[in-house]
Amino acid sequence: MAEEFHVHGPHDHAVEHAAHSSDPFSGRIAVVTAILATIGALFSYEVGETQNDALLYKNDSAIRRTEASDQWNYYQAKSSKQNLAELGAALATGDASARFKAEAERYNKEKQDIMADAQKKEKRSEELEAASEAAMHVHHRWAQAMTLTQVAIALAAITLLTRSRRLQFVSYAAGAIAVVIGGLALMHV
Repeated sequence: MAEEFHVHGPHDHAVEHAAHSSDPFSGRIAVVTAILATIGALFSYEVGETQNDALLYKNDSAIRRTEASDQWNYYQAKSSKQNLAELGAALATGDASARFKAEAERYNKEKQDIMADAQKKEKRSEELEAASEAAMHVHHRWAQAMTLTQVAIALAAITLLTRSRRLQFVSYAAGAIAVVIGGLALMHV
């Protein structure tokens, strides 16, 4: 049979005690702490979500860049074959020269298609790289909001212990700033 353990955080006992007391000051701080914890949970989810998005975009960008590199290598191979065919056309006479010229023209046409494909893949890689950077910027905003939320919760716990009104307002201010930064992240600013 599995046993369950419940480990209290450093401020959990004070918050629980405040929630069960009839002191309105403690009750308000407990409610604010619960609201901040809920907001923090939402911010935490977004932190992970945007980081995953950034990593996926970055991975897709690397794949497209590799595909573009493969296409450029293929382009180089066709260039080498074209150069050999042109050399063959210059050195040969009659039907052989005409055959080498036709091959050189075919390689030149194939190169144009390969180059267009390589450029398309490079462009897509750049777009994905930009999307990754944008997602990472938003990720940082969410992380800042989450950190400030945690600071606000810690300050609220200290407020309960010290009963300091000034610290209470500092805690509220940190929570409000966290919500503003979370709003900026939501708007992708």
